[in-house]
Amino acid sequence: QVQLVESGGGLVQAGGSLRLSCAASSRDFNKYARGWFRQAPGKEREFVAAIDWSGNRAYYVDSVQGRFTISRDNAKNAVYLQMNSLKPEDTAVYYCAAPSSGYYSTSGTYDEYDYWGQGTQVTVSS
Repeated sequence: QVQLVESGGGLVQAGGSLRLSCAASSRDFNKYARGWFRQAPGKEREFVAAIDWSGNRAYYVDSVQGRFTISRDNAKNAVYLQMNSLKPEDTAVYYCAAPSSGYYSTSGTYDEYDYWGQGTQVTVSS
């Protein structure tokens, strides 16, 4: 069974940085676009960023544009989310996901994604 596993979360002060990683159990996912979502307590899951299979195209929601960078290393079956200038409102569980179609999309539609990791907690203190 294909799995996505996130790592790299933790506690950081406002203004700090974290780098999240998402490892795939199968090289088949190297042909899939990937997305990062997050969910804060009491809130719905929110789309954060997406990257196409080659790494040449990326998309960010306005709230993280200029602070977060999504990238991938297909040789390592991994996708990353570099988060800089973190704010308390970035506190959430962050999820890596892949769409069943494999296609890159900037819509951030939750239903497009069928493969999900277990999530990693990011806490930003003020």
